[in-house]
Amino acid sequence: MERYGDSPMEVPESRKDKIVPVELKFWGGSILASDNMESKESSKTDRSCVHLSLDFEDPLKMELTYEKLKQDGQTTMPLKEQFWGEKFGMLTDKFGIKWMLNCPKKESG
Repeated sequence: MERYGDSPMEVPESRKDKIVPVELKFWGGSILASDNMESKESSKTDRSCVHLSLDFEDPLKMELTYEKLKQDGQTTMPLKEQFWGEKFGMLTDKFGIKWMLNCPKKESG
């Protein structure tokens, strides 16, 4: 687990103790979670204070998951290729949970 204050990012002093990211490993996979830098004080019912990140090896599975999670939710960033070499997108699901989905680009051969 790392904190924003430990990263090379410039962050306000009040946010340096926020988590970026923590990895939760389970059978065959993992979920990454981080504090939302834009969130104010959180409460037990405040779902906006955390982002969950899902990593995929298969772009089709990522696209299907993205489509299911965004139903009745809100797209924050459409799925598209990013400068760091992966396809990435963000959304908030119908329950207010913030998701980030990430998949490596397929190597053309």
